[in-house]
Amino acid sequence: EDQLVESGGGTVQPGGSLRLSCAASIFSFSSFHMSWIRQAPAKGPEWVATINPGGERTYYADSVKGRFTISREDSNNTVYLQMTNVKPEDSALYYCRKGTGGYVLNREIPPWGPGTQVTVSS
Repeated sequence: EDQLVESGGGTVQPGGSLRLSCAASIFSFSSFHMSWIRQAPAKGPEWVATINPGGERTYYADSVKGRFTISREDSNNTVYLQMTNVKPEDSALYYCRKGTGGYVLNREIPPWGPGTQVTVSS
């Protein structure tokens, strides 16, 4: 059974930085796209970033482009999200997801980790 565990969240001031990690127990992890999504209270899930197998290509939502960087370390089955120049609107529960496309936003498609909370506040 695939499992994902996110970590690294916390409270950070606007303009600050944070690095999220996702430990993945996924067979053949290196073969899959990996994504980060987020969900703020009373809002639907929002796609944030995706990285391809091998890590040569990355894709970002316009809202985070130029501020966030997704990366992966296949030797450790880990995917990261480096967040810089964070804004209050970045506050959300962040999840990593196996795959890409709209289905990563579907709650009915496993696996889902517990998420890690990011709060941007002065």
